[in-house]
Amino acid sequence: MPLLQRKRVLLAKTEATYGTDPTPTGAANAILVTNMKIEPIVGGQVTRDLVRPFLGASENLQGERYVQITFDVEIQGSGAAGTEPGFGPLLKACGLGVTTVAATSNTYAPVSSAFSSVTLYYNVDGVLHKITGARGNVKFNFAVGKIPLMSFTFKGLYNAPTDTAAPSPTYTSFKTPFVATTANTTSFSIFGFSGNLQMIDFDFGNTVDYMAMIGTEYVQLAGRNITGTAVIEAPTITAKDFFGAAAGSTLGTLALTHGTAAGSRAVVASSTLDVLNPTYAEDNGVVMLSIPFVLVPSTAGNDEISIAFT
Repeated sequence: MPLLQRKRVLLAKTEATYGTDPTPTGAANAILVTNMKIEPIVGGQVTRDLVRPFLGASENLQGERYVQITFDVEIQGSGAAGTEPGFGPLLKACGLGVTTVAATSNTYAPVSSAFSSVTLYYNVDGVLHKITGARGNVKFNFAVGKIPLMSFTFKGLYNAPTDTAAPSPTYTSFKTPFVATTANTTSFSIFGFSGNLQMIDFDFGNTVDYMAMIGTEYVQLAGRNITGTAVIEAPTITAKDFFGAAAGSTLGTLALTHGTAAGSRAVVASSTLDVLNPTYAEDNGVVMLSIPFVLVPSTAGNDEISIAFT
């Protein structure tokens, strides 16, 4: 019988000890995703490159290897303010920590040490790829008329695949998302200007490296550089001079709220946005302004951005 592409399940659970499988279950740790792709073995091939008196290839030997997996997750709260969303372990494994206020919010912000990791189970119609010690990067995207998404890329340690029955997933912590519209994305401002937003994205820019030495292997987070782009309806210079902001040295703010009810809101905030060189674009004859930016930590550090689910 063929393996069916549509019959795939992803589980994710935070590891108590790095690289040690915490045994995620379908009932407690299923992740609802889109656009999922896996590279079951990355690297590890070493050619012998033999010199012989005839033509032909040399065999390759298997060295160190890791697994890479990418997928998107819809941006939506857990449905209950103060209850961590089901994708929380993924954000923590991308270099974020969480502060929980009971019955109110879960706020994720960058950290620079004591990084979390997850074990991922990728099951394709009864074939299980277990990925331990996984850490990664995340990108956020809000675009008018589309479902806001988080795009994840994880690297993790290789484990031999097995024939294992797919778990029965429970997705109750993943609620139906809201499309980005005027009604659903209730506020936005950049550098103090509440512009008409077409799209904004930001990439945490994590440096994620697989490290292999005789005696150990692991995936490390070695750097972070949060960059993004906002595309708005171009204002007059009097309304807001983004060219002057780019030419100057003052940092500004970023604020976005998506969702209207408690348990469904995602609130993005930064007070250290550095505007780069804006450029003009056009949409149906309307002049748009594309504003690239970088989010810079203050002298305290780990405060470039916060993403709260309230």
